[in-house]
Amino acid sequence: MTQYALTVNAVTLRFGGLVAVNGLSMEIPMGSIVGLIGPNGAGKTSAFNVITGFYQPSEGCVEFTHRNGHTETITGLPPHRVCAAGLARTFQNIRLFANETALENVMVGSYVRQKGRWWMNLVPYVFRAAEAEQAEILKNSMTLLERLGLAEYAHAPASSLPYGAQRRLEIARALATKPEFLLLDEPAAGMNPQESARLLAFIRQLRDDFDLTILLIEHDMKVVMGVCEHIWVLDQGTLIAQGNPDQIKSDPRVIEAYLGKEAAHA
Repeated sequence: MTQYALTVNAVTLRFGGLVAVNGLSMEIPMGSIVGLIGPNGAGKTSAFNVITGFYQPSEGCVEFTHRNGHTETITGLPPHRVCAAGLARTFQNIRLFANETALENVMVGSYVRQKGRWWMNLVPYVFRAAEAEQAEILKNSMTLLERLGLAEYAHAPASSLPYGAQRRLEIARALATKPEFLLLDEPAAGMNPQESARLLAFIRQLRDDFDLTILLIEHDMKVVMGVCEHIWVLDQGTLIAQGNPDQIKSDPRVIEAYLGKEAAHA
């Protein structure tokens, strides 16, 4: 029996008279890599924002099932609570702390699970447990940089890293939250063909090494078709198709959404 990590139940998101997401339902199998695609303005990022708590849906709900089988409704939770529940995300436009080091950027991700309070670190000789926890966060963050090939940039400002390295750094920060479910918003954006090709293996490695379920938005069809096991297609906020890559490539509704009616008929 398939166990689903994320279940989106008839989610609708309205902004006044605009319907950004229209009755979206998805079931994402645990341990899978799936894609959410569609032309510009299809509602993909709006759906991401509902799942991760940045937007509250007008209707519907989102349920998250942990590896241990426990299911909780995350609809209505603020982003930091969704993150603490086990879902982490990256953004289409890289959102790093530009003037902080790569190491400090990753450490920020760990604080969502920190037990001590920041002020305890001001008097470490009193709060020994907080001091030990901070040392563990530093160690784990450095380990993540090493695993993602970023150790050489540990003490460099995030803004000084090459573009591809900044993308990996944002993922490292997300991994520092210890997620079970990772949402990637256009991870190949701005990459050249060689970097995009390497991204395929990188995403699979993330899934396997960190025991993740991954949902990604992506416009690079080579990346989507090369790494996703199942694909969901939105157009104008509405789900128009779902299936494996071969099914999606040949679906006339998908072709029409991207290329127009003439292309679909051809």
